[in-house]
Amino acid sequence: MRNAFHQYVSTKLNQIKIRDKLILMFLSSVVIPIAVVGLFLTNELKANAIKDAQEQADMNVERVKQRINEVLKGPIMVANHLQFDERLSELVNTDYEHSFSVFQAYRSYPDFAYHKGNHPEIETIRLYVDNPTLLNNWTFIPVEGSQMASWYTIAKEDVGFYQWFYLQDETQGGGHYLSLMKRINFIEYGTFGLLVITIAPDLLETIMQQETHQTVVVDEQNSIISSSEPSFIGENLDELVVVTDRGEGKHGFYEGQANGEPIHMMETSLFPELSQNQLRIVSIIHTEDIVGAAKKLSYFGILVTGLGIAFSLFLIVWFSWGYVNRLSRLSATMKEVAQGNLTTKVALDGTDEIGQISLQLNKMIDDLNESIAQLLEANEQKTALERKQNEMKFKMMASQMNPHFLFNTLEAIRMRAHMSNETDIAKAVKRLGQLLRKSLEVGSSMIPLKEELEMVRSYLEIQSFRYGERLTYDMDDAVTSDNVAVIPLTIQPLVENAVSHGLEAKEADGYVNIRIKRAEDGIWIEVSDNGIGMGPQRQQEVRAMIEDPLEKPENRIGLRNVHQRLKQTYGTDGLLISSSQGEGTTVRFLIPKEEGSYV
Repeated sequence: MRNAFHQYVSTKLNQIKIRDKLILMFLSSVVIPIAVVGLFLTNELKANAIKDAQEQADMNVERVKQRINEVLKGPIMVANHLQFDERLSELVNTDYEHSFSVFQAYRSYPDFAYHKGNHPEIETIRLYVDNPTLLNNWTFIPVEGSQMASWYTIAKEDVGFYQWFYLQDETQGGGHYLSLMKRINFIEYGTFGLLVITIAPDLLETIMQQETHQTVVVDEQNSIISSSEPSFIGENLDELVVVTDRGEGKHGFYEGQANGEPIHMMETSLFPELSQNQLRIVSIIHTEDIVGAAKKLSYFGILVTGLGIAFSLFLIVWFSWGYVNRLSRLSATMKEVAQGNLTTKVALDGTDEIGQISLQLNKMIDDLNESIAQLLEANEQKTALERKQNEMKFKMMASQMNPHFLFNTLEAIRMRAHMSNETDIAKAVKRLGQLLRKSLEVGSSMIPLKEELEMVRSYLEIQSFRYGERLTYDMDDAVTSDNVAVIPLTIQPLVENAVSHGLEAKEADGYVNIRIKRAEDGIWIEVSDNGIGMGPQRQQEVRAMIEDPLEKPENRIGLRNVHQRLKQTYGTDGLLISSSQGEGTTVRFLIPKEEGSYV
């Protein structure tokens, strides 16, 4: 399985161009690892930045918590003192007959002013009591149930715990302040009063302004009591930020959004002493402020990495271009050499592997040119020698006349002279003279097909004179008007072979037919007889004999010479022989259209 996969991968890689391989290798070995490392480092930087921000925010809210807790201790201590103040109990539970008595009682009780003077964190001290004989001096405030706010109803139901609310102070122009509320029970009189101590907002603002990040203090209704951003005071925290991931607990470090921008929030709870409810301190940090430095470092790293990758890519492309360009030039030269152009050379400098291959290719081209030159010279010498040998063979064949034929002809003429009139003898002697003259004049150059057929006709008339009625012939020379050139002594040996071997044993009705046929590929010349024919085995022997390059006494020299000359001259299959036992033989050959010339 592994070998098959390795083979598959190797095959696919081998189909990729070298330049693309180098770039792919660069991407896989440099760009991708750098990108992975960069992404990992960026995430680590971001995580570390968030962790550092969390630790810093935790320290900030703890510092704010401690400082606000110190501020709230004073009002709590004052409330504890007033809870057990008998003079205060007597003052608010006395039924006064006239206003002057109320003014005197207020004047004789300076404790509220004393506490405010000793505790700068206290803005106002108010006591709400159910005594209609008292006068409202914004410190002692008679309660009228129908006019009291809902917070009064909530606070009076508590028996003694402290509660912190963001309340409206009618004594300060209706502004809202962080206020401590406590029910003071006057057990001796069976009554109670509601003490409200307002925290000075300036002191809280001083604490909040010292924070570098947006920090807010909210009550249980999410109302912002104090903030490092003054415009947030009095707003509802839920309307300013949206928590997207609070985590498992209500408090801690969690994510959110403010004005559509991601933020991180650190929240902690503040439980003042003996308080029934709590305050919350929330530090709001924009995520961009947390990861900004990490992003800048990441961007700088990306920039440096990108420049390095770009420079490396430039070098890879430059080197690969030079490398591939040299290979392309080498490949183009090899292609030209493969197509037969041995005059080209590849000019590549350098001593590396490509340079060595180019030198070896040039040497191979020189060696091929030298070998081809030697081969051409050898072929020319061989061709000249074969031409001379063929001319000698042709002249020898042309000069070879069958003595038996001449003697038999002469004997026939002699016998005919005694048995016939002189016209036939004169005709036979004339044809014999023409045949002998043509045979002696023939050379190795082409002759018109018409002249070759005249020699055949002379030969057949002489043979007809010899055999009489035993031999008839027919010659279809309809295309001879084209004056097609042909090798001399190609048809006559075929006719002679038909008469000598095909019809010699026939006692009557011997027939030879010569046909000239035009075809798309050239002119076909066909010699057929109705002689004894040949069986399959004899046909194979004849074909082997005419294909034999060596002359042997038992071979039919005439057929073999014609066959060999046709193949050498025209490049065709030479003689095509078909025969049937007892039915005759047909020998045909082709003069190709492009080889035939006009004379």
